[in-house]
Amino acid sequence: MDFRQITTVTILAAEAFFCSATWAASVSVVGLFKDKAIVTIDGGKPRTLSAGQTVQGVKLIAADSGGASFDIDGKRRTLGMGQSFAGGATPGGRQSVSLTADARGHFAAAGSLNGYPVSFLVDTGATAIAISAAEAKRIGLDYRAGQAVGVGTAAGVVPAWRVTFNTVKVGGISVNQVEGMVVETGLSVPLLGMSFLNRMEMKRDGQTMTLTQRY
Repeated sequence: MDFRQITTVTILAAEAFFCSATWAASVSVVGLFKDKAIVTIDGGKPRTLSAGQTVQGVKLIAADSGGASFDIDGKRRTLGMGQSFAGGATPGGRQSVSLTADARGHFAAAGSLNGYPVSFLVDTGATAIAISAAEAKRIGLDYRAGQAVGVGTAAGVVPAWRVTFNTVKVGGISVNQVEGMVVETGLSVPLLGMSFLNRMEMKRDGQTMTLTQRY
């Protein structure tokens, strides 16, 4: 899809799948207790996890004052106080992140735009990252300074603006100067489109999609 064609199916399905999809995430440990850990996930606010609890694809297995063990994206990671884990790296040193599809086959990706935490819906049909005007205001983006265009949605053609995001992060992957679109109405969930995905090697194996940064 181009900037004038954000599909009705994508927009209407977006809200339904976020609760069940899991994804690799960047995790930092900021507090440790018996069977509990205080963590930040993808730069979000600190939150307390109890042993056995899973949030955004991050499961706390065990914790004490010496460290915490997590299941992150299906792999066990042990982190001490102040330590972090972000996505993964290929043997060549390139960052990668794995996403797991929900029952409908949709992929969610936890990340950030210009340093603000965002939960994306991966959309290979979108030519660029697309967010709502409300989301743009939340992250402090002066989107009206961009080029005004029209975008087709379920509600008809609505105003939109072309923008550039200084930094886009998904897991341990970070990309600078990424083209995007801010849509006035009709888009409830940020879309991770091809302006970001074109910089990745994308591999799908069943219900798992792996993104590896190319440049």
